[in-house]
Amino acid sequence: MAASDTTTDDSLYPIAVLIDELKNEDVQLRLNSIKKLSTIALALGVERTRIELIPFLTDTIYDEDEVLLALAEQLGSFTPLVGGPEHVHCLLSPLESLATVEETVVRDKAVDSLRTISAQHSPGDLESHFVPLVTRLASGDWFTSRTSACGLFSVCYPRVNPTFKADLRTHFRNLCQDDTPMVRRAAASKLGEFAKVVEVEFLKSDLIPMFVNLAQDEQDSVRLLAVEACVSIATILQQEDVEQLVMPTLRQCSGDQSWRVRYMVADKFTELQKAVGTDITKLDLVPAFQTLLKDTEAEVRAAAAHKVKDFCQSLDPYQREHIIMNSILPVVKELVADPNTHVKSALASVIMGLSPILGKHNTIEHLLPLFLTQLKDECPEVRLNIISNLDCVNEVIGIQQLSQSLLPAIVELAEDSKWRVRLAIIEYMPLLAGQLGVEFFDEKLNSLCMTWLVDHVYAIREAATLNLKKLVEKFGPDWAQKTVIPKVLAMSRDQNYLHRMTCLFCINVLAEACGQDITVKLMLPTVTAMAGDKVANVRFNVAKTLQKISPILDPVTISVQVKPVLDRLNGDTDVDVKFFASEAIAGIAGK
Repeated sequence: MAASDTTTDDSLYPIAVLIDELKNEDVQLRLNSIKKLSTIALALGVERTRIELIPFLTDTIYDEDEVLLALAEQLGSFTPLVGGPEHVHCLLSPLESLATVEETVVRDKAVDSLRTISAQHSPGDLESHFVPLVTRLASGDWFTSRTSACGLFSVCYPRVNPTFKADLRTHFRNLCQDDTPMVRRAAASKLGEFAKVVEVEFLKSDLIPMFVNLAQDEQDSVRLLAVEACVSIATILQQEDVEQLVMPTLRQCSGDQSWRVRYMVADKFTELQKAVGTDITKLDLVPAFQTLLKDTEAEVRAAAAHKVKDFCQSLDPYQREHIIMNSILPVVKELVADPNTHVKSALASVIMGLSPILGKHNTIEHLLPLFLTQLKDECPEVRLNIISNLDCVNEVIGIQQLSQSLLPAIVELAEDSKWRVRLAIIEYMPLLAGQLGVEFFDEKLNSLCMTWLVDHVYAIREAATLNLKKLVEKFGPDWAQKTVIPKVLAMSRDQNYLHRMTCLFCINVLAEACGQDITVKLMLPTVTAMAGDKVANVRFNVAKTLQKISPILDPVTISVQVKPVLDRLNGDTDVDVKFFASEAIAGIAGK
């Protein structure tokens, strides 16, 4: 008997620990015990988890939000611990309580877990357990439960019988007409996903009227969410139904008095375009898009400007050029000179993408002047976005035309006072070099690349050294030997120690690209000579460079030229020089 008592006590021990910790004043202890729920449930077994643990958790849902959040998350993966799908409904009770709490994050997590476990219910259990839960939440006294209910309709609707379906549609309609804006907002946000699972006949008869009402709601936060639902609904319906049932509301939203609603229309515009098809796009969306691009609010214009390329790309190929040239481009020309920098920047990030759509002639005649204007814009972000997308224009008009029209502006930017603009040009240089060819590059841009090596901003000097490596990889070691290396080595004699250090940084990256022969003959003598530099920072960078280039060098060169220099630096008076010299000696010896 005593033995069996001990066994009982041992098996009760985990739940006793849990109860103690859940009641502890320390939030962290309570949180830790919640995170160990799965371990405790395993120790208890499925039956005692259902009979003791779940009711206990249901009764103790009065805690700190972070504890409740952890509990809501844990319960979503609890199905195997309560005995599998046939017993999953026992998890509904604690999750229902969590779905009604005040803290939004906890409610959302509880709804996520309920959505997860709904799939594990059989159709019978859905009807007898899950749907009643949705109904209770949807008709709860507190708005918190009603907002949570909105997220649960779409997951149970497809798998219940027509009577329950009708009941669910009625409850959803009530939520769409709720007195509390937060509930209507939640219903509007879930209307699109509910529309995807509702039969088309009920979509037309029940959900479209809800959508129309929400799109005319007095609260703009509700109306803007109805725009999202519009995309889902338009995707499902036939074209004639879209024209009749959806477009009147969409036209109304695109001219809404609240800029937030118009912003949402602009933000979802290309999705709407794909959903409604080419005919409606031509008749309705092109004029609406023009209006949004001319909107009084900068945020709306910027959102619409971001969509210019995608919108134009998705137009009917047979009418695309005509629509762009006559309806879109005139408005785009105005936006290039928009007073708001965000609008100009948004346009600059996509405008280059119009080149492949419009072709060479239109690009040269209509787009190049716009690109030039943007390249000279006072806003660095605008210039940056144009530079970053030059390649798609080059593919259309060719390098000769590009160099004549845009290159002078690029050279001007390479000397821009804003270092981030100079940095963007440097990063673009290898691509530009590959397009221009070596002769053109040497004539026009080589001197720029060397100037960047002595820039007063470190980030520019660093980017310039990496740029040199990419150029050598593109044009080859012979080009480097004639053009780049003499100028780099000349920096080792510069009065400014930062420039002497840049010389070493260049050698670090060029050695691998140029190969052993050039490194030993041309670059190594310069590095070893710099070991006697009067500035300690230069001397310890000599040690680092010797270690860096050592894998390229042959053993004889290392023993004859490198090791004596490192030994000398290892006896240097400066501690940093000694440290890096010893590191280099050890690093080379270990290879």
